[in-house]
Amino acid sequence: EQMIQFCQSIQHASPINAHFSPEPSYMPGYEDDVIMAAGTFIQGSSIELSADGPIRPPYEAYVQGGLTYEHVKIAVTRAVEKLIKVGLIKLK
Repeated sequence: EQMIQFCQSIQHASPINAHFSPEPSYMPGYEDDVIMAAGTFIQGSSIELSADGPIRPPYEAYVQGGLTYEHVKIAVTRAVEKLIKVGLIKLK
């Protein structure tokens, strides 16, 4: 659930399709469902911000790209804030 929420938050902080909430689904070539967040101008662009990963232990989302430092910082900060708000992580 943390990984899904994190990827959805990255999508919500993207310039394209920010209203979209990605969900894990089957993708050819993967054994497990995969979640992919990429509100990019060019589909498949590796330099634009994206977050994705297979839904299986150790539940790692791969965050990559980002045209500007500021956008990546805002997106990741918002994602962590959302995880805190919904109680999926706690700060000590």
